[in-house]
Amino acid sequence: MEMSQYLEVFIEESKEHLQNCNERLLDLEKNPSDLSIVNDIFRSAHTLKGMSATMGYEDLASLTHQMENVLDAIRNQKISVTPEILDVVFEATDDLEAMVFSIADGGDGKRDVSSVVEKLKLIEKGESPAVSQGVKEVAATIAPDTPRVLKGEYDEFECTVLQQSMEQGFQTYEITISLREDCLLKAARVFMVFEVIEKLGEVIKSTPSVDQLEEEQFDQEFTVTIVSKEPMSDIQGKVMKVSEVDRVDIQPLSIEQLRPNTEAAVESIKQEVVIAEEVKMEEPAQDEQKKQTSVKQASNKTIRVNIERLDILMNLFEELVIDRGRLEQISRDLNNSELHETVERMSRISGDLQNIILNMRMVPVETVFNRFPRMVRQLARDLGKKINLEIVGAETELDRTVIDEIGDPLVHLIRNALDHGVETPEVRRAKGKSEEGTVILKAFHSGNHVFIELSDDGAGINRDRVLSKALKNGIISEQTAATLTDKQVYELIFASGFSTAEKISDVSGRGVGLDVVKNTIESLGGTVSIDSKEGEGSVFSVQLPLTLSIISVMLVEIQKEKYAIPLSSIIETAIVKKEDILNAHNQKVIDFRGKVVPLLFLKDIFEVPVFEEEDEFYSVIIVRKGDKMAGLVVDSFIGQQEVVLKSLGNYLTNVFAISGATILGDGQVALIVDCNALIK
Repeated sequence: MEMSQYLEVFIEESKEHLQNCNERLLDLEKNPSDLSIVNDIFRSAHTLKGMSATMGYEDLASLTHQMENVLDAIRNQKISVTPEILDVVFEATDDLEAMVFSIADGGDGKRDVSSVVEKLKLIEKGESPAVSQGVKEVAATIAPDTPRVLKGEYDEFECTVLQQSMEQGFQTYEITISLREDCLLKAARVFMVFEVIEKLGEVIKSTPSVDQLEEEQFDQEFTVTIVSKEPMSDIQGKVMKVSEVDRVDIQPLSIEQLRPNTEAAVESIKQEVVIAEEVKMEEPAQDEQKKQTSVKQASNKTIRVNIERLDILMNLFEELVIDRGRLEQISRDLNNSELHETVERMSRISGDLQNIILNMRMVPVETVFNRFPRMVRQLARDLGKKINLEIVGAETELDRTVIDEIGDPLVHLIRNALDHGVETPEVRRAKGKSEEGTVILKAFHSGNHVFIELSDDGAGINRDRVLSKALKNGIISEQTAATLTDKQVYELIFASGFSTAEKISDVSGRGVGLDVVKNTIESLGGTVSIDSKEGEGSVFSVQLPLTLSIISVMLVEIQKEKYAIPLSSIIETAIVKKEDILNAHNQKVIDFRGKVVPLLFLKDIFEVPVFEEEDEFYSVIIVRKGDKMAGLVVDSFIGQQEVVLKSLGNYLTNVFAISGATILGDGQVALIVDCNALIK
């Protein structure tokens, strides 16, 4: 059977099963006596094991099998659920996720999981997993007869060499070296490692190959097989002395391990396939209701579609939108009633088609949110805090292009809330609060936007500390500081390199993060704002457009050029007399509904060639970014239109205040103005 055709389905379904494991493990931590949760996790692990074995990913199947043994012992009430046991199961799930992502990236799905396997085996025996903490650092202490999965695959010649060496009294070792995540010159470190190893014995094989190691074609770890008479502890100690080496795991090889039994491997796969098929027959009677639910889900008429196909469909439709605009222009020019009627009908149908295509690309924010409960659990433990994460509105949908970009900014905001916002249990008790802090992640639609709010009931933002730090860093002057409102002070924490952390931690406080959040969200056409009460908590509100591909704009004319201004940024339009314009601090301003609004002349900003002189009236578009406003001065308004947002390409990446371009109905190109870049 050709397995490659099923690879995509295997990867997607594996991710779904692992996500289910993560979510249900968090539920199990809250309800450790609920065996129905354990059964649910067991089923996901069992199915994943069967699929992995069928596809030939033995390392994946082996680790899942070991995890399954622990889950089986829990559901049969041989062992009780504890946070320490769940930590190990979470660690195994992390390794499984890494293996699946490796396969998705074209890798072989292999990974050193000896440490977590040892912990799982100890749990299965009823022992504490804490005993195996030293396994990661000192793999040499593991008994040589412990069954292990080989890291490398050996051909007949290599097996013969290794076997003869063993018969002559040499020891054979597989040494797995893991470099630090921040290692910059990996090839140089590999060279230094080989220099040490070659003094200790003879290198028989490396995985990946030497050529690949020299080209840095590996992640953070590689395996070297050697024959030597040196003790394992000496080899490990000497290799560990090479700088930027994070971990060294040594596995002694036996002659039995070097005799691959292909028939046994094939038989194993067959058995796993049979087990995977039989899993549906093994459901406990108490889960009858769940079985009925799963049958209903199976009957849903859904189909998996590769996202690339949707992208192609979207690109084709974008061309159709351009032609639709062209037809509408021709219809107006010719003033033919039959043509006008046909074009109107076509516009309605293409509008419906546009809604369907955009809805097909919509993805629930749940796909981003579902990684956060696990992250919050781990961060809370690292920080010694008690935190309850509540997620509201996870079914809210966003365009896939926005979903792809929003994950990292939200990670930064959550880390900030946990580290700087929520206090430790002792501090909360002293303030009369409950020991457990609450962080609420909420998503909802409003008009043509999606709002994501992150709120916490922590310490809030200290205005004086923020101002003091901003003054110290030269972000604002003393004169400006005196005029700022609370909200404007809070906005200062988005400045580059700004941090009020008193001590640096691994979670935050390195002066990196919130400026990245603001830049990323604004690059998506969104905004981020803060509201806070000291001692009561903070709310970070992110506003995002529903989609980035087709947007509604106001077309304007500046001399003989046309520009498009996104409607999402516009408050209203106005006609202003020249004599109503005032000057303040070398800036032309107008009084707009009691507010002083600065004027920005787009013809000067974009250096538009002047052909006609100004008249006594100005056409002004009032735009906003957060609570700041500005008036964009143009020559005339053309009207509202839906346009396709096109990138300017790789050669025009640094054009000021232009986010893209669009092709109009008459074939002209109009540049799309980035209002966020104009308003300071």
